[in-house]
Amino acid sequence: MPFARAQRLDQLPPYLFIEIDRMKSEALAAGRDVISFGVGDPDQPTPQFIVDAMANAVHKAEYHPYPSGAGMLAFREACAAFAKNRFDIDVNPKGEVMALIGSKEGIGHLPLAVLNPGDVALIPAPGYPVYESSTIFAGGTPHVMPLSADNDFLPDLDAIPADVFAQSRLMFVNYPNNPTGATAPLEFFERCVALAKQHNFIICSDAAYSEMYFDDNDKPHSILEVPCAKDVSIEMHSLSKTFNMTGWRVGFALGNADVLAALAKIKGNVDSGVFGAIQEASITALSRIDGPEIENLRAMYKQRAETLVTGLKRAGFTVDMPKATFYVWAQCHDGYDSMRAAKRLLEEADLVAIPGVGFGKPGDRYVRFALTVDQPRIAEAVKRLEGMSW
Repeated sequence: MPFARAQRLDQLPPYLFIEIDRMKSEALAAGRDVISFGVGDPDQPTPQFIVDAMANAVHKAEYHPYPSGAGMLAFREACAAFAKNRFDIDVNPKGEVMALIGSKEGIGHLPLAVLNPGDVALIPAPGYPVYESSTIFAGGTPHVMPLSADNDFLPDLDAIPADVFAQSRLMFVNYPNNPTGATAPLEFFERCVALAKQHNFIICSDAAYSEMYFDDNDKPHSILEVPCAKDVSIEMHSLSKTFNMTGWRVGFALGNADVLAALAKIKGNVDSGVFGAIQEASITALSRIDGPEIENLRAMYKQRAETLVTGLKRAGFTVDMPKATFYVWAQCHDGYDSMRAAKRLLEEADLVAIPGVGFGKPGDRYVRFALTVDQPRIAEAVKRLEGMSW
């Protein structure tokens, strides 16, 4: 019998970057000098103080057996302390905090914990593709909330039909936003919480980029700052971007204890938690959230963004300085969709950018540049952009 893969895989959106990947591989094989702004993976190493903490912790025999699924209490206490220090919110480490194998893992498993087949999940687009794929894997129905520049890349909550709200059991929001770099005012989160209470759905706020902001006077908010938000909300955080720890796979969820207990039941059946030594190193990381290492990272990304945005504007792209994240979201020239623009960037300038349609149809007039390229290479990319004729 020939192998037949599970039908749920056929429900996933098509992978639209195959052609870009093929062209990139051909360019590299031909010896061309490709500058890739594609992958959102920090190019800087994990700060040495975290590596040193890990090097010490990995020798501790108590971390060598299976870890606790919810995470060590000391780690959960460090996460709660971060929430209090950063957002002035109170969460109980013993029920309202959970360790995650990165926020992607939490997002991937959450729909299994809260959706029944046919339930609707409200999903922003352009947005992180895992919101949609995890909903599909859980048998749910994604309903797209388009994000547009006209509304500061916030979903138009008034445009969601009443019958959709009636079937909704989960809403994903993501601020600071990947891929647009937008942030959300507290009033937006207040409106989301009110709607969740009215229509009986849960909100998952993806706050993986909460510490990647550029202006100390405009720090991103947490949805849990809204009074009584814990009644209907959880928030997922990641150490990946803040501390250059993408490969370490560690994050945490805060908020509604019942939702976290349901998520814990899913996780208990499919994973074995975060390695204890990584949790200990993460405690050290979180204790230095206000340290110079993180401030220097923010300054570095801001400088990179300013250089690239200036160059893109000179090259005729419609683009604004991101408020947060390490992404630049640039609108394509008239007459170009995102795939065509990305192909030209690669063919004529050896630059890799991600076509915005890969984040959902509302992103099809944009390309995303990840600021994970050092300053000299960004300056070189700008020269190449200015040499193109659109």
